Amino acid sequence: MDYVFCIGRTLDYIEENLQETIALETLAEIACFSPFHYHRVFQALVGESVMDYVRKRRLTCAAERLFYSDAKVIDIAMNVGFQYHESFNRAFKKFYGVSPYQYRTANALSGPLRGKAYINKIIVQGGHIMEPMLLTKPKFHFIGYELKTKNIDEQNNKDIPEFWQLYLQEKLYKNIPNPLNCKEELGICTDFLPETGEFSYLIGMEVAEGTPVPEGLVYRSFPEMQYAVFTTPKSDDATFTTSIQSTWNYVFTEWFPQSGYEHAGVLDFELYDERCHGTENKVMDIYIPVNQQTVNA
Repeated sequence: MDYVFCIGRTLDYIEENLQETIALETLAEIACFSPFHYHRVFQALVGESVMDYVRKRRLTCAAERLFYSDAKVIDIAMNVGFQYHESFNRAFKKFYGVSPYQYRTANALSGPLRGKAYINKIIVQGGHIMEPMLLTKPKFHFIGYELKTKNIDEQNNKDIPEFWQLYLQEKLYKNIPNPLNCKEELGICTDFLPETGEFSYLIGMEVAEGTPVPEGLVYRSFPEMQYAVFTTPKSDDATFTTSIQSTWNYVFTEWFPQSGYEHAGVLDFELYDERCHGTENKVMDIYIPVNQQTVNA
């Protein structure tokens, strides 16, 4: 499947319908993906979540119209898809730091301007090809700590490292009762709300079903699923984070387009064990639930 073509069709649709309600489910249907898979592929190829992209395109169009036209602010708000004047003012001021009126009177087209995204054709590079292990993981149970975050303006990229730092510095893992393997910790992304970019990030360990939950922790159960498991390339302390990020990027920009699979939703997680301790030859595993694709572009 040509992922660049599929995402490109939705970029065109967004441009033609900025003044209308744009639903992620509609965009996913145009791309011939499930909503969750579309959400993840779009972010990998464009560099931001789809609804964040739509919001920035709308605000950029509004800024251009404020500068180049004498149209009323309320009319501009409606023309770029905002139903209420107040919500438009709040969004515009958060993005540009000034109100729409102040922006217009400044007489300068400036600030963050998000042009339409264009995606270059994916070219699979030669050399090492990362082949995942496909396995079925039975239903499992988890106790740990929960963080609510969102992938808007890269908030999650700030929140999650801070969450891990707190977890390790405060040795919060000691509060998890009777883990099945105390040397394996999971970082789980789940409860995705693609329309808003919100999701839950969990840090903790697998436990037996029904394990009592200490105050302040959460207990979750996840169904049996088939996973594609990617092991990151060996790296040292300085390159470990980059290695993880590049593996995620590889999965969505190179592996998925050729694999015949798509993301099955629900969750994905990173598994950290004794292999990521030390300062050299560090690796970890990324578990991504997959289904066979049933719809072709």
